[in-house]
Amino acid sequence: MAQFVVRNIEDGVKARLKRRAKRHGRSFEEEVRDILRNAVREQESERSGGLGSEIAAMFKGIGLEDEIKELRGHKIKPARFDR
Repeated sequence: MAQFVVRNIEDGVKARLKRRAKRHGRSFEEEVRDILRNAVREQESERSGGLGSEIAAMFKGIGLEDEIKELRGHKIKPARFDR
């Protein structure tokens, strides 16, 4: 496993990390490892392209031929059922 050193962390940040580790019942180092793992996981999931793209990917290859347009940047209007 790799190791690295982070220098010049503010005392307050270190103290909050230690308190967080204690709340979670683990060591300071394990808490930092968990934070780093989660940060990388979140970053990877943000690259997915959005919910619509994920849904389209799930149904790819089973007959869905038309492109599904993204709604980013469009104002969404609620459906109206009165006539």
